[in-house]
Amino acid sequence: MPETPIHAPALQASQASQVVLASKSAVRARLLRAAGLDFACEAAPIDEAEIKGQMQAEPVEAVAEALAERKAQHVSRLFPDALVIGADQMLECEGVRYDKPADLASARAQLAALRGRGHDLVGAAMVVQGGARLWHHTDRVRLTMRAFSDGFLDSYLEAAGEAVLASVGGYQLEGRGAQLFSRVEGDYFAILGLPLLPLLDFLREHGVLDR
Repeated sequence: MPETPIHAPALQASQASQVVLASKSAVRARLLRAAGLDFACEAAPIDEAEIKGQMQAEPVEAVAEALAERKAQHVSRLFPDALVIGADQMLECEGVRYDKPADLASARAQLAALRGRGHDLVGAAMVVQGGARLWHHTDRVRLTMRAFSDGFLDSYLEAAGEAVLASVGGYQLEGRGAQLFSRVEGDYFAILGLPLLPLLDFLREHGVLDR
């Protein structure tokens, strides 16, 4: 039996859109909106913990891609004619994988564990239409945190608040979180959660954006 669209009234206003972002991420939506893309948003309620548990032995790139595809496929069933964008990120530091912190205490512990060290942020994005994979892209970005003090860490979390819980790293590089780092190597947009430039290239090729 077909699935019932989630938040259908909100989406009906944008049903003419060619593109749907399968995410509740405000940052990803803001990136696409700032780039001039017309799109709708629909969150995909998948069980990320279950997928990660089943893929513990798989490389982080494979896990990020599986999560991105699962999100896109879920929303594609609701809007089969749309180009549906799914995306996800994984953080790995010396073989240890980190998830979004559950609360500020967890965020503090995670940032304390990452400070003074380098870690990899691996992101995957995928476009699905009618259940078919049309495009995917994977990025690995290397970030090095400086050896900040406990006092700085506490002041950072106090200022940033629960907004840090939306990031797998417990930081927001586009804001105050930039002060946590000494070096960043890779695509800035990928760090924020979306390989924006390759995605825009794909959308131009498919006539969604002007060439």
